[in-house]
This record gives sequence, structure tokens and C-alpha cells, in this order.
Amino acid sequence: MNIFLTAGTFDFLKKMENKYPEEVMVTMINQNGALLLHETNGKTLFKEPRRYEVLEASGELKKEGFAVMNHIPVTEEGRPVFEHQMKNSAGKVENQLGFISFRVLRPLSSNTYIIISVWENELFLQKWQSSESFFGAHQTKAFVNNLQPKIFESGSYVSKYTITE
Repeated sequence: MNIFLTAGTFDFLKKMENKYPEEVMVTMINQNGALLLHETNGKTLFKEPRRYEVLEASGELKKEGFAVMNHIPVTEEGRPVFEHQMKNSAGKVENQLGFISFRVLRPLSSNTYIIISVWENELFLQKWQSSESFFGAHQTKAFVNNLQPKIFESGSYVSKYTITE
């Protein structure tokens, strides 16, 4: 399974999404612009997308919700450690109230992994972030960070989007 991402104006991306109703596509928007996500086992419909392989997946992508993307630059030598860590932390969010879907994306043309979680709304995300489950899911990551500080190329960052019909 692959995910392809492209940016553009909301109206243009929404038209593209509506043009291919049989495809799994989700248009997202935030204060910086719009993003269209295409999940497929086939080829992308985008001209020059960012390309990712899905390492872990839970839930279905829907046409509504609140998406959080953690962008994590990983060194070439750190990739196996990071991927092992992601596979071992899977399953810690799926049973949370308001959870919709989760994807861990391996970059195919860069060094930045993306972890996407989608929630019914931002309040459900905030509740999870203040839970013991969240602490447990991130405790392993802190441990690996301390043991393997060179697995990260640079600092990570978060982007948040609203998914709209």
C-alpha cells in the first residue's frame, strides 16, 4: 500500500478528489494551505507527489475528521531502528475514544517519515494526549532517543489539518 501527497489550492484538490470517487482520497486544509492524500495499491494520479509506503495502518481514511501529521527526519542508518520502534508501538492508539485511523509512512524519495493519526475532532486528540496510554506509547520513543540520538537527521515537526467533505 502506498500513500501519495500533493499540495495545492483547496478548490483544485477537492475537484481532483471528486473526479475519482472510486479512489481513496482525502482533502485536508489548515492555515497554510491544502493537501490531498491518495492511498492506493496502484499508481498515483498526481503528477509530482511526495511518495510513501505504508508500514503500519489501522482504521479507514474518511472524508471528515482532524488529522495530525508528525514529520520525523531519520538518518539512513537509523531507519531500521526507527521502523522497529514504530512496529512495536503500534496498537496503542486504536482503542481511544474518537480515533478514526493511523498510518506510519516510509518515505520513498526523502528522509522524512510521517505518522498520521486521524480523530473525530481535535478534542479527542487532546484527551488522548493527556492519557496514560499516550505516555506509554511515547515512553519507548524517549528511550530510543536517548540510546540512539543519531537516528534523527534533524528535529521533527507537527502539522494539523481538518478533513472536510
